[in-house]
Parts: sequence; C-alpha cells; structure tokens
Amino acid sequence: MKTETKITVRYAETDQMGVTHHAVYPVWYEAARTDLIKETGVSYSQLEKMGVMTPVVDLSCHYSGVTHYEDIVTVQCWISRLTPARIEFSYATFCGDSEKPCNTGKSLHGCVDAKTFRPINLKKRFPEFYAKLESMVEPDA
Repeated sequence: MKTETKITVRYAETDQMGVTHHAVYPVWYEAARTDLIKETGVSYSQLEKMGVMTPVVDLSCHYSGVTHYEDIVTVQCWISRLTPARIEFSYATFCGDSEKPCNTGKSLHGCVDAKTFRPINLKKRFPEFYAKLESMVEPDA
C-alpha cells in the first residue's frame, strides 16, 4: 500500500539557486511516513504512548531532478520491508504531474522500548498492529 502526501515547497526550503535544499527531502519523508502510519489506525503519538519508538537506523536519498519554490510535490511512501524489530520505508517524490520521480529514498527504523531504548519484538508485543503493517508491505520492484 502506497500513501501520497502533497507538499508545497516553501521559500525557506530552497537555496540561493531557488532549488529545494537537499536536507529537506528527509523532512518530507517524515511527513509521508507519518501519514502512512495513520493508515494503520494508530498515530505516531499513540505508538509512543504504547511505549514504542522507531529511531532511524539508516537513511538514503537519491536525487535525479529538482524542485523549486511553490512547486507542488507528491511524496509516495510505502513499507518495503518489515521484520518484528525493524521497518523499512521507501519514498518517491514527484514534482507536479511528472511520472518520473525527482527523488527516491529509504529509511530503516528500529522498534525499541520507549523507556529502555532496547529492541522489541513488535509482532509479539502488538500482534494486531504488526498484522496491519504486514498487510501494507509492498516490496520494491
């Protein structure tokens, strides 16, 4: 399952050349990831109240195009890999009506206990939530 998050590029997100700064894309990934998690029926803040944190373990961004101030971008997000202790999200950012992404990326997150920051088995601790995540997995082609 892929979700789509629409974002309008803000002036503060661009550099002197009028191009979206490279550091902005991971921020957009987070917005898209938050929207995807909401589709499970549990928000990130609820997940944290349940005692689960999902720190970033790895992040990659690949730039193949540019976006500019006031462009409307769509960030697609999906779960590309899932284990009881890790979730990998994939992203594709599109500018306007383009069918070719201008940016792609991935983020890998660990599942840890909010108090101890030790890894947890999400499947054992929250089987219904894990099953929902599992049903959303869409491996990269």
